[in-house]
Amino acid sequence: MTQEIFSMQQFDLTGKVAIITGGASGLGQYYTKALSTAGADVLVISRSQKGWDDIKAHAKVTGHRAEFLAIDITADEAADKIVAYATTVFGKIDILVNNAGMTIRHEWDEFPKEDWNKVINLNLNALYYLSQAVAKVMATQESGKIINIASMQAYRAGKFIYPYAASKHGVVGLTKAYADALAAHNIQVNAIAPGYVNTDMTKPLQEDPVRGPEILNHIPAGHWADPSELMGVVVFLASDAASYVTGVTLPVDGGYLLR
Repeated sequence: MTQEIFSMQQFDLTGKVAIITGGASGLGQYYTKALSTAGADVLVISRSQKGWDDIKAHAKVTGHRAEFLAIDITADEAADKIVAYATTVFGKIDILVNNAGMTIRHEWDEFPKEDWNKVINLNLNALYYLSQAVAKVMATQESGKIINIASMQAYRAGKFIYPYAASKHGVVGLTKAYADALAAHNIQVNAIAPGYVNTDMTKPLQEDPVRGPEILNHIPAGHWADPSELMGVVVFLASDAASYVTGVTLPVDGGYLLR
């Protein structure tokens, strides 16, 4: 076996094409910007055009291409439409980041069936169908990276957010199953499990007089994550530097799971 000298070029994504679902808002916009900064051309998938101008401006700075497709990924045949669009526009798909997700809160005995289905359809079913469709393209290329976004709730009970917890446990299981199935095609499948992140969505939780301090005291790092602290890990998992990493769910949680 020839021993190669390590190079920072292994983190370079120049010439790669990445699809990011929910890639123009929330943490998704940070994943998109990270991959663009590292050299990738990006295809942002979202239900609306919210955040597109910001991504366009960032891509202009990095000098890499940014394309957009407004589509509901839970709709019938959405996965095939996304793949057809990506291959028509870019000719290939190197990276898929399954980021789009949602949560709904209810008491256990009052959880409406329609809300259960909404969360499961977006967080797990849509992820599965898009991964399957993209993997077929990657298999013909004999290369690819699929990065799923899990959660701390993949390890915990998820009080009041039962379908969210179930879906994120499912994401971890699917990550392992697809990593095994696709390894023969040189496709690596991994997941990121973000901890508690400082975003507009989590502001009410941070400011809650009981839960806010409880969560903060549970984090050895002593602070909620800044969204930018999730950017390096997505570049790593998308790059050649992670070519021998597959089937892993990587917590980025400031040590939350240690306690």
